[in-house]
Amino acid sequence: MPNIVWPLLAATVTALVTTIATGVLVIPRLEARKRRIQEAHIARDTFNSTLLTIISACNRLQSLPLPAPDDPDCTEVMRARLAAERERWMQQLDEATRWLIDHVETYAAGWPLGELRIMAAQHAAASRMVMISERPEETKVELLAELAGPVQGIYFTYVWNRARNYGRDRASLAAALARANALPAPEPTG
Repeated sequence: MPNIVWPLLAATVTALVTTIATGVLVIPRLEARKRRIQEAHIARDTFNSTLLTIISACNRLQSLPLPAPDDPDCTEVMRARLAAERERWMQQLDEATRWLIDHVETYAAGWPLGELRIMAAQHAAASRMVMISERPEETKVELLAELAGPVQGIYFTYVWNRARNYGRDRASLAAALARANALPAPEPTG
C-alpha cells in the first residue's frame, strides 16, 4: 500500500502545480492574444464598412447633383433639402476618412504582405488629404471614389476575383494615389 501513496501524491502535486502555472502564466497570454486578434478582425470589418460608406456616399453625390438655381423643375424648398442631404453625405465622407487615418495601424498592420500594409496606409493618408484639401466638392468626391474602388477590390472581394484583378486594382490605386497627391500648379506671379 505505501508504494501507491507516493506516486499518487506526486501525480496530484504535479497536476496542481501544472494547473496553477497554466492559469497564472499561459491563460492570461492566450486571452490577451485572443483579444488582439478579435480587435484586428473588428477593425478590418470596420475598414470594409468605411470603404463601402465612401463608395456609396460618392455614388449618391455624383448621381444627385445640386440643381441650378434657375432650374424651373426644382423648387427652393427641394433645392434646400437636397443641399442639406448633400452636406450630410459630405459629412459622412469626412467621418469615414477621419476613421481611416485614425485607425490605419489597427486594420493595416495584420496583413502578411508589406505591400498590403503600405497600400492601406497610403490610401488612408491620401483619402484624408483629399477630404481636407481646398479642392472643389465634385473633385473630392471623384478622387475619393477613385481611391476607394480599387482598395475595395484589393482587400475585400472574393479570393478568385482578388487574384484575377489584383494587378489591375493595384495599377488603378497607384494612378488614383498619384492624382490625389498631385499638387495644383502654382499660380504665376506678376
